Amino acid sequence: MEIWAAFNALRSALSLLELMSVVSLGGSVISLRQKTEPTNPLTPAGVSAKPSSVLCTLQGTPRVPAFSKDGDFVIGGIFSIHYQLFTVIYSYTTKPGPPRFLRFSRTMIFAIEEINNSSELLPGIKLGYQIHDSCIAVPVAAHVAFQLSNGQDPMFYQGSNCSQSGVVMAAVGDSGSTPSISISRIFRSFSIPLVSPFATCACLSDKQQHPTFFRTIPSDQFQADGLAKLVKHFGWTWIGAVRSDSDYGNYGMASFLDAALREGICVEYSEPFYRTDPPSKIKRVADMIRRSTATVVVAFAASGDMKVLLEELARDPPPPRQWIGSEGWVTDPHLMSFTFCSGAIGVAIQKAVIPGLRDFLLDLSPIEVAVSSVLTEFWEDAFNCSLTESEKGFCDGTEDIKRLENPYTETSQLRATNMVYKAVYAIAHAIHNAVCEKTNSTIHCDKNISLEPKQVFSKLKKVNFSRNGYHVSFDAKGDPMAFYELVNWQKSESGVIELVTVGYYDASLPTGEQFRINGNLTWLDGANIFTFSLLQVPVSVCSESCPPGTRKVLQKGKPICCYDCISCPEGEISNNTDSPDCFLCHEEFWPNAKKDKCVLKPVEFLSFDEVLGIILVVFSVSGACLAVTAAAIFFHHRTTPMVRANNSELSFLLLFSLTLCFLCSLTFIGAPSEWSCMLRHTAFGITFVLCISCVLGKTIVVLMAFKATLPGSNVMKWFGPLQQRMTVVCLALIQVIICTIWLVVSPPFPMENITTYKEKIILECALGSAVGFWAVLGYIGVLAVFCFVLAFLARKLPDNFNEAKLITFSMLIFCAVWITFIPAYVSSPGKFTVAVEIFAILASSFGLILCIFAPKCFIILFQPEKNTKKYLMNKN
Repeated sequence: MEIWAAFNALRSALSLLELMSVVSLGGSVISLRQKTEPTNPLTPAGVSAKPSSVLCTLQGTPRVPAFSKDGDFVIGGIFSIHYQLFTVIYSYTTKPGPPRFLRFSRTMIFAIEEINNSSELLPGIKLGYQIHDSCIAVPVAAHVAFQLSNGQDPMFYQGSNCSQSGVVMAAVGDSGSTPSISISRIFRSFSIPLVSPFATCACLSDKQQHPTFFRTIPSDQFQADGLAKLVKHFGWTWIGAVRSDSDYGNYGMASFLDAALREGICVEYSEPFYRTDPPSKIKRVADMIRRSTATVVVAFAASGDMKVLLEELARDPPPPRQWIGSEGWVTDPHLMSFTFCSGAIGVAIQKAVIPGLRDFLLDLSPIEVAVSSVLTEFWEDAFNCSLTESEKGFCDGTEDIKRLENPYTETSQLRATNMVYKAVYAIAHAIHNAVCEKTNSTIHCDKNISLEPKQVFSKLKKVNFSRNGYHVSFDAKGDPMAFYELVNWQKSESGVIELVTVGYYDASLPTGEQFRINGNLTWLDGANIFTFSLLQVPVSVCSESCPPGTRKVLQKGKPICCYDCISCPEGEISNNTDSPDCFLCHEEFWPNAKKDKCVLKPVEFLSFDEVLGIILVVFSVSGACLAVTAAAIFFHHRTTPMVRANNSELSFLLLFSLTLCFLCSLTFIGAPSEWSCMLRHTAFGITFVLCISCVLGKTIVVLMAFKATLPGSNVMKWFGPLQQRMTVVCLALIQVIICTIWLVVSPPFPMENITTYKEKIILECALGSAVGFWAVLGYIGVLAVFCFVLAFLARKLPDNFNEAKLITFSMLIFCAVWITFIPAYVSSPGKFTVAVEIFAILASSFGLILCIFAPKCFIILFQPEKNTKKYLMNKN
């Protein structure tokens, strides 16, 4: 059924060929066998006879092979010897141009001759070959595939089956992916293995579609991965892409785009083209390259297609472009004449050495050439002469092929040629394993065995050998292990572009070690060529890299490689280039100025070293000194009426408490500790209560003193020195009790405040119990208000020096300070909270000492005439 399905497919192809009038070498039509049965006149109508034999004949004239040789087993060869196929309507005489890939077919012949002369591989067996030219055209390739499947006998008998007679054991070819796909689909119906040295399309690895296909060149899947890694290696994230509009280009570019996407590479454009496209389309692709913003252009194309594109670009060379090439064109010496591509980088098949091949290729004489039409074309084109009468002139026999310089004689860069060589040897090993047996140390081969292609196919899957140091084997998909050289187009001192190997890509190595490149790489930058250096690598990005401290924000409607760089928000950093996101620092850290690193937040507290701390210390010590000075003055003049009349005992106690008030402010300065936090609040609360208690006692004494002067009043006996001391002690004791309860239940403690300021840590004393803190302040406030009320009531008492007026004014200042302290304390941030509290302590303390003691000290020191009992007793 598969045979007849193939026949029906071929019949459709024939109709298409007739419509297209496609002409190939020799002008023959496709050859098929057709069964014809002799007619028996005695057989009734409608009754079929069963003849003892069936006559099989070919339909049409067989295609003449370019090279052929008989042998015990025949191997087919299909190569694009001629580069183009010219089409002329209803004409069968036009031939393609001169042969360009003649070396492939000649290499196959060399390998077969080498095998035939071997005593280890197929000893006693001669391999033959049938090598055809496909002209890199699918119709011609399909024609050749059917002919190789049928054989060439024009007429034969084989029972009721006309197939499998004179069929080749296997075939080598084709030179392109698209023709190989057609050949493979034809061969699979007959189980004929096809080993391609140059068809790289990843689609051919599909064993459902191409079960009998093998290749000695790696799949484009590996090439695409290698090219993507190459582009990523140099940081190129914005590229252009062009491809052959064929199976090779389309499948290869699809694999590359998938790999590029995984590597984070964006493609500005991806344009297909083919060498037979109208010039307008080729120009459109060239214009796209000229006006694009991408510096790097990846070309996944066949050599012939690239030639057409580069010729169009050469008419108006584009701005400097870094070309990245696939193996299909990057090693073609014909393309290296396009100097604007200097510096191109690409992957290439591994360079090889085939001993004896050069001598074989050059072993051609005019007599031997004249026998072959293909060699005749080659000879006449190479030497510009004719072996027959022509206007060019006759070839006189002095032509020396050894002096010829063209791709045929160039054997220093054997790449695809080695793939042909390995393909022939792979088939030979498969045939050897099918027909030969090793007894002891002797190899016996049976050349009379009835060998079928499917047996060779079975053995071909298991071949495993090395030749000239190059290993040959196939995986389950019929592919070899991938190994590529990285090549670079470099200008020599003479200005000629040369192909230089600069690294390799080995898919068999572990991830991370597969891709290597050395320091000999050069590329084009304007009109100059630079040696490999990270500082000189051409830049090809849609957007410049975002430095650390910023994040990428995609531009609307553009690929992911096009973005803007936005500074990280407050409190966040990014420490990588091209970071997609910023992240928060830990609560104890804060970004540095560049926002690329989290650093420890600076710790802040009111210290003795800073200006504010020094100022407060100066005022605190000054206040304490002022209190001590006043106490010294009072002590020195303690016998004077001024001191005696103002209750000297309470005055000295008040001056002592004021000294403590000034000094307790020092406990608020410096790094908070567990003890300093408890001390600063309790010392402040107790000393201020002691201070207010003394002022309150002095106020009560003034009131009692004036009441005692009234007739019959005996009130002073109830508020004598003992009662005054007890009043001060009791009032202070209440504050001590409040502070003790506060310290026992929930005392103040040092803490790190990380919420007030995001960028720094404030060391401060937490209140512990807020109730305790406000109870201490509230108690001080109650005493101050009570004292202010009493002093206010006594302000107009008749006296030449009424102390109540001074107390009233001092308490007014005290209350005003602490009333404004509350909102200032609550709203002040960080260390300024402590500064506000110290300021309140110092301001109220200075208010008391200046209002109560400054006038008295002034009189004592500068107006001694008023420091007399007579003056004090003189009532206004």
